[in-house]
Amino acid sequence: MKQFRLPQVDMPALALPAAVRAELEAVEARLAHRPKLQRLFSNCYPNTLSTTVKRMDDGTTFVITGDIPAMWLRDSVEQVIHYVPLAKEDAELRGLIGGLISRHARCIRTDPYANAFNERASGWHWSAGDRTEMSPWVWERKFELDSICFSMKLAYAYWKETGRADIFDAEFKEAMTTALSLWRTEQRHAAQSPYRFERDNGIEADTLVCGGLGSPVNDTGMVWSGFRPSDDACDFHYNVPSNMFLVVTLRRMREIAEFVYRDLGFERELARLEREVDRGIRLYGIYRHPEFGRIYAYETDGYGNYALLDDAGTPGLMSIPYIGYADASDPIYANTRRFALSTANSYYYEGAAAQGIGSPHTPPGYIWPIALAMQGLTSADAAEKLRMLALLEATDADTGFMHEGFHMDDPSQYTRDWFAWSNSLFAQLVLEAMKAGLLDA
Repeated sequence: MKQFRLPQVDMPALALPAAVRAELEAVEARLAHRPKLQRLFSNCYPNTLSTTVKRMDDGTTFVITGDIPAMWLRDSVEQVIHYVPLAKEDAELRGLIGGLISRHARCIRTDPYANAFNERASGWHWSAGDRTEMSPWVWERKFELDSICFSMKLAYAYWKETGRADIFDAEFKEAMTTALSLWRTEQRHAAQSPYRFERDNGIEADTLVCGGLGSPVNDTGMVWSGFRPSDDACDFHYNVPSNMFLVVTLRRMREIAEFVYRDLGFERELARLEREVDRGIRLYGIYRHPEFGRIYAYETDGYGNYALLDDAGTPGLMSIPYIGYADASDPIYANTRRFALSTANSYYYEGAAAQGIGSPHTPPGYIWPIALAMQGLTSADAAEKLRMLALLEATDADTGFMHEGFHMDDPSQYTRDWFAWSNSLFAQLVLEAMKAGLLDA
């Protein structure tokens, strides 16, 4: 199977906006008594802007993931989301974030099924022989339900933090209607969907069975997804955390439709889909576990089959409060969290160096810093937040940055030197801990 050599993308140096510089200096001063943590934050907090952001001539913003020169919708949002609270008072930062929102809207209109895009219509693809309808703008066309949800998350957060609705133009409205049409189609995937995806590289998780259609599912009201947030194929194609994220996304889109576009008919269509997906989660997405009680399943096919696991990627079961579907005090979430942080979860690892959640996307025994940061961000326990920070501080292999995954017994064995999403989520946890007064001297 031929693959393109990873192309080089020219990433000009980008000076940090004034608000970001000020925040960085303020946190560095407050962390002077924690030199290792200070160094990590100083490296990780600006990493997205310093190394992965490119202003385009058309006013949009392109954000690569790090060591892969393409823009994932999901990753690029999580790479910049910790800067959004600073955008209200910083015009330069608003321009960068607003430009990324515009770029996302264009990507969605280009191909709502794609998960990752090129800087230009170069025809570069992750794999040269994928059997699907590729565009020269598309780097990879794995349909992941969460992708567009992240695009809408960024637009909504920008609007709420800055009070500005300038991003909500006709092109963004078209992206919203494109997304709704896509989700309606994928509620009945087998009967309605044109989407197929096959890749012959010998990796089972990189392709869909049944001629690219995926394994059979029952109609549940939830929306079908080909792939997980990890970019691995779903076992059962109703990914429950992604459908939860969709419910939250539809609520946000309803607000935009009503108060920005004044389109009450569109708002009602979004509300109807929200009710159907949420009902599907409640009817089909909850499993009665003999040890943990009622828990949310990771995936189901609607026929009574479940994938009982949690994956390090967001959205996952651990991140349910983070994505806004349920509060950390929700009893089903509490049961689910206990399950996810136990060896009943086949991707939870306990080693000499750390304990945490990994992913089938990386080798067995590899824990993801993203999962440790998410465990801290979703915890109501100050001691657990501090414990996650200490673990992250101790497992960077003295590189000064976060990675994709590291071996549970030896953090010097890790994947991806340059993974901006992981750096950004770590920075979010530091900022939250500081806001709660947990890191004061």
